[in-house]
Amino acid sequence: MTTLGRVKVEVPEIPVTDSVDLPADRTAVIIVDMQNDFVKPGGKLYVPTAQATVPAIRRLLERARSHGVMTVFTKDTHYTGDPEFKIWGEHVLRGTWGWEIIDELKPVDGEIVVEKTRYDAFYGTPLDDLLRVYGIEHVVVVGTVANICVLHTAASAALRWYKVYVPMDGISALNDFDYHAALRQISFLYRGTILKSVDGIRFTGEGPWKRGKAVEAGAVTA
Repeated sequence: MTTLGRVKVEVPEIPVTDSVDLPADRTAVIIVDMQNDFVKPGGKLYVPTAQATVPAIRRLLERARSHGVMTVFTKDTHYTGDPEFKIWGEHVLRGTWGWEIIDELKPVDGEIVVEKTRYDAFYGTPLDDLLRVYGIEHVVVVGTVANICVLHTAASAALRWYKVYVPMDGISALNDFDYHAALRQISFLYRGTILKSVDGIRFTGEGPWKRGKAVEAGAVTA
């Protein structure tokens, strides 16, 4: 017979930075999986705290756009019968309402959309190549879910020697433990910088996504 009990753990201290200055021409903002199935009530894998991050992510996105910072949106993408449905149930089925990025954060012309089939936005996608083509050294990662796709994407970036920055008000999780566990891993294991807010991220100079300097034929799907 197995007796199940409750285990209480303390979260180790997580260093938090108030502000950073990042060069617009060497920084990318990666917005992870802000799709209807995760963010909107009625979504198939609804994260109740995700909607609260939308205003902060929107502010970051607008600031990045004003400086021409490279912005990448990821879309978790699955097809009929995906083995992952055995774990999470059917979600973000390609072509459905739930798969689409929420209206508040829709990509604009020239911004990159990466479709990924696993938690890590680098796995099986051209993301690393795209970042290197544009000389990116710093990545700001926001989105959902903190301890799943955000963590794996931030980790994969760090393992490729990108400098990772994660604002606390720009990520969401299914519970407080998962949220803080992700921040702890990003900070301690991957030496990422945790910021109190997106408002502490300042971009300096001008990046390649200023009008006339990047592809403008519509949001690019990679």
